[in-house]
Amino acid sequence: MEWAYDGVSWVLLRWHDLWSNVFDGNQALATDWAWVLAIVGVVITLRVILFPLFVKQIQSQRAMQKLAPEIKALQERYKGDRETLQKEMMELYRKEKANPLMGCLPILIQMPVFLALFHVLRRPDPDQTMHHTLYGWTESNWDTYVDAKLFGAPFWSTFLTPADQLAKVDASALDVKLVAGVLGAAMILTTFLTTRQMILKTGWNEDPNQRMIQKVMLYGIPVIMIFSAGAFPIGVVIYWTVNNLFSLAQQQFVLHKYPPPAQNNANAKPPKPGSKAHEKMLEEQREAEQRRKELAPKPGQKPKQSGQTPKAKPESGVNGASVNGANAAKGGPGAGKNLSRAERIARAKKVSGAQQTSKKKKG
Repeated sequence: MEWAYDGVSWVLLRWHDLWSNVFDGNQALATDWAWVLAIVGVVITLRVILFPLFVKQIQSQRAMQKLAPEIKALQERYKGDRETLQKEMMELYRKEKANPLMGCLPILIQMPVFLALFHVLRRPDPDQTMHHTLYGWTESNWDTYVDAKLFGAPFWSTFLTPADQLAKVDASALDVKLVAGVLGAAMILTTFLTTRQMILKTGWNEDPNQRMIQKVMLYGIPVIMIFSAGAFPIGVVIYWTVNNLFSLAQQQFVLHKYPPPAQNNANAKPPKPGSKAHEKMLEEQREAEQRRKELAPKPGQKPKQSGQTPKAKPESGVNGASVNGANAAKGGPGAGKNLSRAERIARAKKVSGAQQTSKKKKG
């Protein structure tokens, strides 16, 4: 993680250098706005880098939603044949340029940034006497951050910071708890609203397992944050809250530009006839109907099943007896090929019962 610490520190310090020249060490409302805006600058930098990936994530989600009827048709067509189903689904994803894993990529990139910022911003405090110049920091950067405050609360402090440590920088424990409490509540609320906005725009997943994951993301994470927010430095809470606000605005813009497919959004009002949205809806419906026709079995064609085996020509044995037929009746070699587990068990019971009946007759 050293590369992440160095990268996040470099971006943070460059933004701080910029705003330090603007404010020239002046404060307002007991707040060092140069450090506040430097943290906001980290959010802006990250959002600019991730914006193309976020757009691709939404496009991939829309493609997956459009393919939902086709995927359901494939699941019914290849029921019991998991291997063929996976191949057909991957071919469908490739053809329609849909990537189920694309939705995780922006989150995976943001996590190292958050962890790096958490590590970097919790280091400075009055009791720390070593390693002031790690990750590109200078002694001046260290001292200004230790003394920097947001409405009287030091950036490095948390809701649980003891009063004697805060007294070293002339800070009040009451101020810290008030600022940390309000910021923590804003962080939890914006996290909930960001997830809720995405779910309401894209719709609840029909798959029970995926729906459960959505509920955990919507309600579980905010509940966990209630108990963990007290350990976050105020500088990190500023980053998380501002990042959530940017996410809300960004999602609103992208989701408006890439709305959910009409066939998957039952609550949406139908677009006006003749409008671009109406033409797009008709085009999506035609594409979906064409794909369903391609996946549907042809007239007279039997549906594919994993338990069916191609009929082999009988081989003549002694006195013209069919060898394959005998092997099938006796459960011999080749009798259980390409059968499902349930069919093999049923055949084994049938053969076992026939053997026991023949023994009783002989006895």
